Amino acid sequence: MLKCRAVWRKLAPLTRSASTVCRHNVRRTALNTGRSQAPAPAAQMSTGPAGGGGNQNTIYVVLVGAVCLGSGAYAYMTVKGDSKRYNNRISEISSRSQIQTSEPQLELEPAVVPVPESDAVPPSEESIPATEAPAEEPVTEAPPEEAPPPAQPETVQEAPAEHAAESHPEAPEPAPVLPTVPSHAPYLLIGGGTASFAAARSIRAREPGAKVLIVTDEPDLPYMRPPLSKELWFSDDPTGTETLRFKQWNGKERSIYFQPPSFYIKPEDLTTAENGGVAVLSGKKVIQMDVRGNKVKLDDDTEISYDKCLIATGGTPRNLQVIERAGEEVMKRTTMFRKIEDFKSLDKVSRNVKSLTIIGGGFLGSELACALGRRSAESSLEVIQMFPEKGNMGKVLPEYLSNWTTQKVMREGVKIVSEALVKSVAFKDDKLEIKLKDGRKVETDHIVAAVGLEPNVDLAKSAGLEVDSDFGGFRVNSELQARSNIWVAGDAACFYDIRLGRRRVEHHDHAVVSGRLAGENMTGASKPYWHQSMFWSDLGPDIGYEAIGIVDSSLPTVGVFAKATSKDTPKAATEQSGTGIRSESETEATASSPVASSTPAPVVESKDEYGKGVIFYLRDKVVVGIILWNVFNRMPVARKIIKDGEEHADLNEVAKLFNIHED
Repeated sequence: MLKCRAVWRKLAPLTRSASTVCRHNVRRTALNTGRSQAPAPAAQMSTGPAGGGGNQNTIYVVLVGAVCLGSGAYAYMTVKGDSKRYNNRISEISSRSQIQTSEPQLELEPAVVPVPESDAVPPSEESIPATEAPAEEPVTEAPPEEAPPPAQPETVQEAPAEHAAESHPEAPEPAPVLPTVPSHAPYLLIGGGTASFAAARSIRAREPGAKVLIVTDEPDLPYMRPPLSKELWFSDDPTGTETLRFKQWNGKERSIYFQPPSFYIKPEDLTTAENGGVAVLSGKKVIQMDVRGNKVKLDDDTEISYDKCLIATGGTPRNLQVIERAGEEVMKRTTMFRKIEDFKSLDKVSRNVKSLTIIGGGFLGSELACALGRRSAESSLEVIQMFPEKGNMGKVLPEYLSNWTTQKVMREGVKIVSEALVKSVAFKDDKLEIKLKDGRKVETDHIVAAVGLEPNVDLAKSAGLEVDSDFGGFRVNSELQARSNIWVAGDAACFYDIRLGRRRVEHHDHAVVSGRLAGENMTGASKPYWHQSMFWSDLGPDIGYEAIGIVDSSLPTVGVFAKATSKDTPKAATEQSGTGIRSESETEATASSPVASSTPAPVVESKDEYGKGVIFYLRDKVVVGIILWNVFNRMPVARKIIKDGEEHADLNEVAKLFNIHED
């Protein structure tokens, strides 16, 4: 039946046209027969006998018959060819379906759980329409005796898929893998130091759902740097170098890291984190900034866009040019102290060499000298410290106090080489030979270069940010902004101090406060940077000082000292404040109206006795800097004195505000 219908669709147009031709011929014949025709000359007649009207009709009948036969033959050949092609196509589809169904069955047979025969039924009636729907068009042309039922191949193909889904429910399609580096961060913090962490904590405090991404080239989570040159060297725990846990001067134990790993979220989860969070992308360095496109480029060519960005790249330790030019052997035996890996490396070196030389007499060099000097008492390590000044911290402390500090360092077992200008360094006979410009020579096994810090401003060129030519660092306004949506904090920021002029500070407290303020301003606070940051240095648990403002030994100074007691040590200070990082308590405190002590200032019997005291640094008779020598928890008072900017006729009276004469 289906075949007849298909043939009829093919022949119907041809039949109609043939019948139309026949009707026209019959009508024309009838008209010619009934009409009297004039005889014509034989020469004008067409081929055939004269007066042959019947012959003409015969020709028409023959032509019509030929047309009908030709049309029928054409229709028959067309239908036969279409049928043959259709059968070939159906056979091809059937064979392909059987191959596809046989392959999964062979693969799944070992894993299929045996089921009863009653369960192995054909697909239900609900599934049949779905399998028949795509086969409607082929069915209309398929001869029933040659083509298989159209639903059969597809139902056979469907069955293994259903069994496969039942026997392997644990193999769904794998979820798409999220990139480990988010393509966008609303708050992007470049640098993983103290300033970045302080900013992240401030942003989250003001905007609890904020998404913050910290990008750092170090492999570690954010950590505090001061213990690397202080408490960690005095730890009795042999595993302290690996765990990076230490005891503060007050005996309390803590980690060098600000927060444990559980505090942070994974970078790949930052985009989808419902409540936001802080993510750290470690081991990656930002090498380029596009301030117009609000995006940065990492050292692996990955790009991250941002809404607001903080630059807290810190600094890189300086090195002496004579060491850099000395060759590979010298550089291999030189430590640039800054990071956790530098601490671990120097700790290992100090246990394996016989002689170690520290070049530099500032805060870092003096702290390391005292720490390693105390270790040398327990081993045969020789610790040498050399610097161009006359005494330790000669650029900061007045000369008399610098000399006193040098004596203190020497008592720790350190050999001091003062007024030393390095001329050359060479590697000879498994030793480093340091030649000084005055002809002196020093032989050592290892060198620690502690000669200052160079701010990291590599991004200035690509970002088009201004770098201060005098102090270095990115120039920022009073709100620590370098651009409308870019802030700078920490060692890399060159800011304007309303009292002391433009400055750049390289201390922990400044990193904490500037990072915190930058984070607040990134969330819309628009606060100016009024804070006078402090810094501190400890030469072991017994001698320490805190400073604020401009402390430069080239300025006029006035020192007021008193006899120290057992309470006037860094150890006692941390026991009182409860924290080893003193800026954490000092920066939160304020001084409203300090009250001077009524106790008269006693005369110091010996000028060499500097147990505790206050040193004022003056510029145009105004106090611009203060050092509290073994005087602790009085920094808010010092901060207010500098903020007031007043002239003082008698600084002995001002010193009473610090209660240094009370036991």
